[in-house]
Amino acid sequence: MTAPHVSPPDDPTHHPDLPPTDPLLSPLTGWTRAHWEAVADRLLDGLLPYATPGFAQYRLPGPPSHSGAWSDGLEGFARSFLLAAFRIAGSAGRVGPALVERYAAGLAAGTDPHHPEHWPPIADRAQPMVEAASIALALHESRPWLWDRLDDRVRGRVAEWLGRFVGATANDSNWRLFQVITEEFLASVGAPHRREEIDAGLARLDDWYRGGGWYTDGDGKKFDYYNAWALHLYPVLWARIAGPRADPGTVARHRDRLREFLGVHQHFFGSDGAPVHQGRSLTYRFAAAAPLWAGALADATPLPPGVTRRLASGTLKHFTERGAPDERGLLTLGWYRPFGGVLQRYSGPASPYWASKAFLGLLLPADHPVWTAPEEPGPVDTTDTVLALPAPGWLLHSTASDGIVRLVNHGTDRLPPPPAADDDSPHYSKLAYSTATAPETPLGPDNHLALLAPDGTPSPRGRIHPLHCEGRRAASWHLALGRRVETVSVVHGPWEVRVHRIPVDGVPVREGGWALADDTGPPIAESGPGWARVRRAADGLTSTVVGLYGWGGADGTVVAAENTNACGRYSATPVLEGTGALLVTLVALGTDVPVTGADATLTPGGTVEIRFPDGTRLSAGPASPPDPGPAERS
Repeated sequence: MTAPHVSPPDDPTHHPDLPPTDPLLSPLTGWTRAHWEAVADRLLDGLLPYATPGFAQYRLPGPPSHSGAWSDGLEGFARSFLLAAFRIAGSAGRVGPALVERYAAGLAAGTDPHHPEHWPPIADRAQPMVEAASIALALHESRPWLWDRLDDRVRGRVAEWLGRFVGATANDSNWRLFQVITEEFLASVGAPHRREEIDAGLARLDDWYRGGGWYTDGDGKKFDYYNAWALHLYPVLWARIAGPRADPGTVARHRDRLREFLGVHQHFFGSDGAPVHQGRSLTYRFAAAAPLWAGALADATPLPPGVTRRLASGTLKHFTERGAPDERGLLTLGWYRPFGGVLQRYSGPASPYWASKAFLGLLLPADHPVWTAPEEPGPVDTTDTVLALPAPGWLLHSTASDGIVRLVNHGTDRLPPPPAADDDSPHYSKLAYSTATAPETPLGPDNHLALLAPDGTPSPRGRIHPLHCEGRRAASWHLALGRRVETVSVVHGPWEVRVHRIPVDGVPVREGGWALADDTGPPIAESGPGWARVRRAADGLTSTVVGLYGWGGADGTVVAAENTNACGRYSATPVLEGTGALLVTLVALGTDVPVTGADATLTPGGTVEIRFPDGTRLSAGPASPPDPGPAERS
């Protein structure tokens, strides 16, 4: 058994407000419930300078979202209120009275239409729908200390503001659950609501279930962390609000799916606590830990308590050690440092505070086993793993020696179903993602196979058409310059071998490995005929790409960039450029990963026999019949 990776000890100069670590209770992270409370307090205190006088809005520094500053101010209140509610309820109200008082004042001012800080109304498909759900959740969880102590006029105004959700139209995505949450809270306080709207939102969730614990976020192949911080989370929180009003069968179905999801989700965290860097809204950061706590809250987790805390504390610690929150106590728009490449049009200065969901565990009492059981290693800490996930079309492969999790993507593009146009996103269209890297943003050559047009423009991957995903293999096809390009991935240890079948020879082809990034300086670059690699000097992390078959005299090069990667200012990607109708490429990511001794041969039947650098032999056959030429297509 490989010894688990232990994160470096806390640097007290970076975290002077954190309590001492506890190596007996938490031998892997050192963190305890007291650390979670300290970070929560730091986040809440950091917001105070940006509160409006009546505490109804938090106007944080940074560019506004497409919804505008008025809506962004509400977002600051709602998302931080969720954090405050978990902190208040988790301590049974034993917090400084100022915390309760300022959110009570904000509720009174924000719902008063005559107050200068009043909130924008809830309207069809508008951002206040999102924030209404956070306010409803926070009011429910902190009910004895806030809702029950508001005067009747304020309670009436709050119910009236939330009540604009009744009969409104939400986006047909995770937004349907915001309506479920808000109207269930209204039902819990005797306010007008529509049971049929709650039921319809929950039924729509069933439409999106694809098995194996996975939901798509609306129609199409939209798989990402919204499974973690929305699609599994809100059903658990809805059941807490609904209580005896909830249908037992519906609650049991959600719990079973969450349990199955957590069996997989535990594999998405590296030994240093980093979650796999894939999907949208990544500025929510450690919100990826939310379903871990939800499983414990709902008695719907396969994980031992010590594993739950190890994974959750690991990811919170990972970000706090890397500048989130920053020296002001603020969560900035980015990943570690501020970085616009992980943002969407809806991202405003307070958007990152959906990370508050990670603090759901504070609702579990201090004597609950998730807080008192000794930490246990997570999956990546002790063993190498390969996991096929057919619903999203992903292969996960991790290595205990360096604690890295890698995700190979043959199914998720986040595109609406046809006839919607194809589009490329760096966070969905890449062949692979990991816990140690981030994609080049905007689109770069990393983890991408491109046919080059005569002017040198690389083809996008566009819509991904899954073919299969099982064992150590996954395959898909996409259109490049009007031709069907099929790719089969075979994974073993830190290596992935990609077999590309391209129905036209002589067209220039470019393929990239993993992009490495570093804030201290450019990664070290090396290249030669048929290979290229980059290495980070500080820790030896290395990304390598090697042509095993079909690349002939391909040139290996390194593409360097600056300010295009969420993991660091300087980045570099190893790249191959050549031609061929059948190309086999070895890509590797890790420390001390050998790449010599690998090769690939083609059998008469069209199967590619692969030998990995450690001598392991696997094969990759054609995943589907060859695509006919243009003249043969009917």
